[in-house]
Amino acid sequence: MHMTRTQLTDEIDVSRLIYGMWRLIDDGDDSPKTVQAKLEACLEQQITTIDQADIYGDYGSEAAFGKMLAQAPHLKDKIEIITKCDIRLISGKYPDHRVKYYDTSADYITAQLEKSLSLMGIETIDVLLLHRPDPLMDHHETGRALDRLVEQGKVRAIGVSNFKPWDISLLQSAMHTPICTNQIEISLAAHHPFTNGDIAFCQEHEIIPMAWSPLGGGGLFTQQNSQLSAALADMAQQLDSTVSAVAIAWLLAHPAGIVPVMGSNNLDRIASFSDALSITIDRQSWYQLYEAALGHEVP
Repeated sequence: MHMTRTQLTDEIDVSRLIYGMWRLIDDGDDSPKTVQAKLEACLEQQITTIDQADIYGDYGSEAAFGKMLAQAPHLKDKIEIITKCDIRLISGKYPDHRVKYYDTSADYITAQLEKSLSLMGIETIDVLLLHRPDPLMDHHETGRALDRLVEQGKVRAIGVSNFKPWDISLLQSAMHTPICTNQIEISLAAHHPFTNGDIAFCQEHEIIPMAWSPLGGGGLFTQQNSQLSAALADMAQQLDSTVSAVAIAWLLAHPAGIVPVMGSNNLDRIASFSDALSITIDRQSWYQLYEAALGHEVP
């Protein structure tokens, strides 16, 4: 199987599916051996891009990934690394945090980026994302700080996560570096970005949407929406595939070039991520699933 790639910028392309590490150490095993097994299960399917954040695993996921890379440095050249910053969690590791909040100050972004590089034992982050829009953002200060990190070669590209179109426009207005991606929640369970302007804005500005929670946090497999569950099961049977693969293929069929961010600690499940790439959802099938997700036919 040859996996097509997605071009984020002129210099950077990512795998068509991304491995999300938000739950990397949630199974209680952060040993380098276990982390490496998860990464290699991705690489076997040509999933080469991994998605991190400073806060994942209560500020522990980047460190666990870095320990693995220190023991298997040959893997560094085979992957692209995305990470995020700007959320400050209430955590025993930061007793001065009285409240969960966002920090897009230049000092904080720069310090967190340096920490991410150090924890993962790398010299450059391929894509740095601002994790959430910050109501207190000074776009001039934040934009300058992000541009500077690119100029210094510490970051290759800049993106955002959970931003609305106006948040992207504001930040971009104060930056030279193009914002190349917006990572937002998109799935059959969270289909509003197709109609609320989020994806249209990305298409207009040639920004690649990344989809977090592309399986609706597992919600697509429950009876919360029996009509959607039934439609997915029927289509999976027709295509000789799985419900998960059909739900991901539904996202891949969109012309915006949505890149799903897949997360699991189960090696068998990780090994099946790329099943979605072997099936095609045609226009009528896409609308069949969309109708089931809406609960009614389109107007």
